[in-house]
Amino acid sequence: MKALRWHGVRDLRLDNIEEPTAEKDKVKIKVEWCGICGSDLHEYTAGPIFIPTEAPHPLSGGKAPIVLGHEFSGRVVEVGEEVTKVQVGDRVVVEPIYSCGKCAACKQGTYNLCEKMGFYGLAGGGGGFSEYAAIPEAMLHKIPEVVSYEQGALVEPSAVALHAVRQSKLKVGDKAAVFGTGPIGLLVIEALKASGASEIYAVELSEQRRKKAEELGAIGIDPSQCDPVEQIQKLTNGGVVVSYEVTGVPPVLTQAINSTQNGGETMIVSIFEKEASIHPQNIVLKERTINGIIGYRNVFPAVISLMAQGYFPADRLVTKRIKLDDAIEEGFEALLKERNQVKILVKAE
Repeated sequence: MKALRWHGVRDLRLDNIEEPTAEKDKVKIKVEWCGICGSDLHEYTAGPIFIPTEAPHPLSGGKAPIVLGHEFSGRVVEVGEEVTKVQVGDRVVVEPIYSCGKCAACKQGTYNLCEKMGFYGLAGGGGGFSEYAAIPEAMLHKIPEVVSYEQGALVEPSAVALHAVRQSKLKVGDKAAVFGTGPIGLLVIEALKASGASEIYAVELSEQRRKKAEELGAIGIDPSQCDPVEQIQKLTNGGVVVSYEVTGVPPVLTQAINSTQNGGETMIVSIFEKEASIHPQNIVLKERTINGIIGYRNVFPAVISLMAQGYFPADRLVTKRIKLDDAIEEGFEALLKERNQVKILVKAE
């Protein structure tokens, strides 16, 4: 079958590999749609970050070259022995976190902080940029008919956004700021709306992405036209309760911190390729806090429920749909060159 595999930096290849089977507690699905994630893009331009290259991943047993793709939906076509959660024909999405179940973090229920944590589609075992995938049953969640397969491909990134908001101190009626309105930033705006934020400020250089944020109900701020910190402090009379950093750009982290009120909080949602320096006085003198999240935990059912109610709409967030054959040029390269792109979905045919 066809599969898009990572061989190295700027080295993705559409390979023909063996079609997987449903062994033991695994489920084989026909992949319907798979989204290109910012993490995939980081691996393409600056990896390896999560991809194992020297030794096999301790839980997946895989190493480069690996099949990419961890934001995907599909239809069950085969189930292995001992599988009881799903059956052939079920519509599903994948929660792609590998966790050992034995370390301190796993025993505390924080499986996304597992000592051996990895992502299906980044750490080996298979991936969504393929015709079929064989997935551990524990990673699957059913989706109702009212949630389309396209919508299903947004469950994983939406879970990142909802987890970020849930882990923050935001309460109903609070004001928030989102720095960076790429796919995750826009989904954070949706999660903030669902969580009752009264005002949401979106700081974004790209006019197209800023307009997307405004379409979703945020107040857009162009940092090329003003000092975003001064603007937010002025509009909120002292700063937002929580800011969300979703760019991975070091100077923006400082802006996100300084946009919060006394005792405010900054949530780091993005993956940084380089170190970011901050001045501790900006935190100490205002009694601010900085927090961070990786992935998500125990949130997929809530995301699916919110989607059934109309949140995280695919029609507003998906800007391009392409075939697997075109994933490199029309997908990865397009996201690097075309600032109007938000979420690109890929389908193997």
